[in-house]
Amino acid sequence: MSFNTRDTLIYRKDAKSGHKLLTPEQRLKLIEVSRTFPGSGRCELGMESLLGQSVMNIVLTTLKPYLPPVPSPAPDSDKTSAKYKLRKNRERFSLRAFVATQIYLITYTIIHALFSVYRRIRIGYHGVRDHVYSVLKYHHRTPEIIARDVRDLKRLPKHLSVILTLEENGHGLAELERLVNEVSDIAAWCASAGIPMLSVYERTGILKSYLADTHRAISQRLTTYFGRVHPAVTVQAPHVPSIESTVSPHTRENGETDDGHITVLLISEEDGRDSLVDLTKTLAEMAQRSKISPSDISIDLIDAELSESIMGEPDLMLIFGPHIELSGYPPWQIRLTEIFHVPDNHSVGYQVFLWGLYSFAGAEFRVGR
Repeated sequence: MSFNTRDTLIYRKDAKSGHKLLTPEQRLKLIEVSRTFPGSGRCELGMESLLGQSVMNIVLTTLKPYLPPVPSPAPDSDKTSAKYKLRKNRERFSLRAFVATQIYLITYTIIHALFSVYRRIRIGYHGVRDHVYSVLKYHHRTPEIIARDVRDLKRLPKHLSVILTLEENGHGLAELERLVNEVSDIAAWCASAGIPMLSVYERTGILKSYLADTHRAISQRLTTYFGRVHPAVTVQAPHVPSIESTVSPHTRENGETDDGHITVLLISEEDGRDSLVDLTKTLAEMAQRSKISPSDISIDLIDAELSESIMGEPDLMLIFGPHIELSGYPPWQIRLTEIFHVPDNHSVGYQVFLWGLYSFAGAEFRVGR
């Protein structure tokens, strides 16, 4: 009687358990099967290699029904099928991602093309309109023409503020000369239209360093517009001594004599938030030293201090640029200011000045109501 390895293991387990694992009949069958197939270990190995694991399971189940079936490994066809499905899924997902990317790219290209066409049409339209209007409404440096253009307006600002920009990539002296010429032109337009106060904001504050030159250029430009008898001009800046000229009486269209005067205020970025911070620190120190009661600090007090040290609130602000960019303009002074700009405009022009006055005259001021 010869046992194979599996029969030996089963018999040993039964012996260790006190012969409780197999019944006497199953032990007899175990011996009979081992006799019937001597050298069954080698036979089983040969049958497994020839018939396959599934056929061997059937033989062992028939000869040894008391033994549990040997689990058969997954066939190679199943593995191949799983790999095939995984590869197909990946190909499907990659194809779907490619199609989605192409759709997004085509959509973006169409939107970008439509927007580019719209932008070019808009820029062309605004350019032609501004050019035609500048020709039809050119002032010819004549105060009477400017006064006639604004004569029918029901409202004019008492304080006009403009924002000018110093080009960073430009030459220093050339850019400074351009700024001074622009300030001179706007001051002449304001004097001709009867606007007594003009504030000019330039972020870097370079005009403050050339206060006398700016005053001289404005006086010369007023002489070009009005002749030898022109309105007096005062050029000033916060915390800087102002420069004034003598009053020269000039005659209006109706023949009446008027002592005209225009004030030009030059401000920069340091007059905005920095001034507000300095005022806050000063009021806090005064409150700590009991020089002022905390209950006395109010919006009216802050408004009065800023109006006295910097400037009052302008009625109208003109931005000679394509977008509304305040560039650090003093925030406290523009709470109720009307802001006007012309899209796609890049220069200081009389037509923008005139359109701003028209817009201000037709605006509705509810003042929070």
